[in-house]
This record gives sequence, C-alpha cells and structure tokens, in this order.
Amino acid sequence: MAISNHNNFVIEMESMLEEAETDMAAECCCIYRVPNDIRKLNEDSFTPKVVSIGPFHYGHPRLKNMEKYKLVYLKQFRKRISSTISLDRLISFVEEIEPGVRLHYSEPIELSNQELVKVILLDSCFLFELFLRSYYSEWDGVIMLKPWQATTVRIDLLLLENQLPFRDLEKLFSRVFPSSMTNDRNPSFLHLTFDYFAYYNNVKLQPQGVTISHFADLIRTFHLPPMSSQPKRLRKSVTYVQSATELAEAGVTLRKSTSSCLLDFKFSGGILEIPELKVDDWTETLLRNLVALEQCHYPSDSYITDFVAIMDFLINTSSDVDLLVQEGIIINWLGESNSVANLFNSLWKNITHVDFNSHYSNVCKDLNAFCKSPWNNMKATLRHDYCNTPWQTAASIAGILLLLLSLIQAVSSILQVLQQFKQSSSH
Repeated sequence: MAISNHNNFVIEMESMLEEAETDMAAECCCIYRVPNDIRKLNEDSFTPKVVSIGPFHYGHPRLKNMEKYKLVYLKQFRKRISSTISLDRLISFVEEIEPGVRLHYSEPIELSNQELVKVILLDSCFLFELFLRSYYSEWDGVIMLKPWQATTVRIDLLLLENQLPFRDLEKLFSRVFPSSMTNDRNPSFLHLTFDYFAYYNNVKLQPQGVTISHFADLIRTFHLPPMSSQPKRLRKSVTYVQSATELAEAGVTLRKSTSSCLLDFKFSGGILEIPELKVDDWTETLLRNLVALEQCHYPSDSYITDFVAIMDFLINTSSDVDLLVQEGIIINWLGESNSVANLFNSLWKNITHVDFNSHYSNVCKDLNAFCKSPWNNMKATLRHDYCNTPWQTAASIAGILLLLLSLIQAVSSILQVLQQFKQSSSH
C-alpha cells in the first residue's frame, strides 16, 4: 500500500512538473493580471467600468448591461459581412484562433473552449463594428453609445487586464476582410485602431511597421520616442532631482517644451524644458496601466516608469503644481493642485525600477550639478529663506535698503571725521 501511494505521488509530481514547464515556456504571454501590490493602490484604475474585453473580467456583474450591446454590435457586423461570411464560418474562424488566444494570458483561463470562443466572438466583433463605425462616422439610434459610455468604453479598452491579443484580432479581421488594404476605402485593423485611439497619438505615429501586443501596448508606443532615437538603458535606478520650486529657487528656468513627445525632457543653459501634460480624470488610469504593463512586460525598457519617477521628484507639493501650471507645463483639469500632487506622489509606489534611461540620467546629473554650484546654491538659500512670500521679499528688500543706508551713513561719518582730522592737521 505504501509503495502504491509512493508511485502515485511520483506520477502526480511528474505531471505537476510538466505543467509548470509548459507555463514557464509560454513566451507569447502579453496580457497580465496587475501585481497585487500595485493594484491595491487604486483598484478602480485597473477594473473596467462599462465593457469587459477578454476573459479576465468576463461575467462581472456591473458589466452585464454591455453584453446586450455586444449582441447588437455582432448583429450589425453580421449584416456588414453577410454577403461573404456566414455566422457558421465566422465561428469557425474564432475556433481556429482560440487555442492561441489562451496562451497570451499570464494565468490559466478557467473558461471552457466553447465559452472562450463565445467571449472572443462577441468581443472581437464588438471591436470591429465599433472601430469601423468610428472610422466611417456611421452611427444610428440602435447602436450609438451615449457620450459618457463612449468615453468610458475608450478608457476601458486601455486597461492592461481588459485585452484580447492584437495579433489574433488582426488575423480574424483579415479572414473576414481578406482584401483589406491600407487605404481609406479598405483600412486594415491596425489603421482602424490608430484612428480610434488618435487622441493619444500626439507624436503622429504612422501605422506602417508598427507591431503591438494589444491596445494598452499601442498607447505606450504612442508615448515613446522613435525606436531610432530611444536612449539606451543604464543598470542604475533613478537619480534624485529637486522639486520644481527648489529648482526655480536655484535659478533653473522651467519652460514648456515644443516637443509633442511626453518623455522629451531637455536641460541646457539653466533652462529645463518639459512637454505639456494634460491632467484630467483619466490620467491616473492611463499612467497606472502603462506602468503596470512595463512592470510585467518591459522591465528593462520602462520609459513610462522613468517619466513617472521624474515627475514624482518634481512634484512634492501643491506649490510645485502651481509653478508648473503657471509655466504652461501642466494643464490642470482636476481642479485642486493638491489632487495633482497626490496623483504623482502615489504613482511610483510599490514600483520596482531596475534601470534608467541614459538621457534622463544625464538631465538629472546636470540639474544636480547646476543646483550644487556655490553661486546657484547661495541664490537658492536667499530665495528660500528671505524671498519665500511677497511679504518676506518686501521685508528683505526693506532690510537690505536699511542696511545700505546705514552703511552709507557710516561711510559718510567716517569721511567727515577724516576730513576734520585732515583740516586740524594742516593747522
């Protein structure tokens, strides 16, 4: 009996080891559960509010209303393709990609094959019809989302956990539209995706040659400098930088950059140029998901995390926010400056930062050297200790004037005494 139990245990362990090896070998994983230490800081930033895409949030009670919309979108999409593709054939296409879709998730999908096929079918056709109608401005009363829904859906599609693999979506789209070309009449799914998320494409990136894993990955790509000019990574963590007000006190001029790339900081001749950043209700959700994506998928290319780290140093208090708003660097749509300060002070919590990009490292080094120079250090001390408020500045100027007058009076008295002494000596 003992031998039998032992043999069964060996067989069980062998089976577990084989499964573990299979999971670890899945290199195509690109859609992740957000690490708990990051997720617990703000659950809402990672949880869809209106629509679930993919299996991670499928069946969530508050998202069930949108499942009815998905059926309507599928019905409309079938009308669009009915002359060439039947429902039976469409389902067959989805069944072909289903095994590959499973491999892209960071944890096992508990849905059966048929359940996952249903999820992929409804979600992919919802996306196809949504993007096509957005591209061609085809809206009607049956399928049109209310403005708040449309905005929230777009945000939900950026969440790291709320994704379908882009490669499989593209494959399915090309099966349905085999003649799809990259032009205005027959756009590819990549072109449709670029069009739908054009709001985030500040650098005007073109779809040609772009490879992405999913929509969150596309938004990250929109915020990166071109591949040819991306700075190399250094095996060191972020270098400390003083806050915006401390830099200003040391004589650094803060200026809004003309660059459209969010990450394009420049420091030269005492001027720190920072690209404009609009801070609104969705900024925290966007940045948290991009940082989470880098933590999971790009730990050695974490350019968005670099940006968050620098902003965390520059913004400590509402005074730093006020200064950056004054210079046109931050457009504050949150209202209170404290809200912006709290946002950036929390984004870098529980983040593991294994390296740092060389350009930011040089900017930090030059800023610190500038602030440590004796002359700039003295200016900073004077501004901080004697010119911190208008009243303090006025009092300091009055004190300096009084000191100068006293000095002039003392010099005059000394000159008068010397003159009298000279006159008495001549007699």
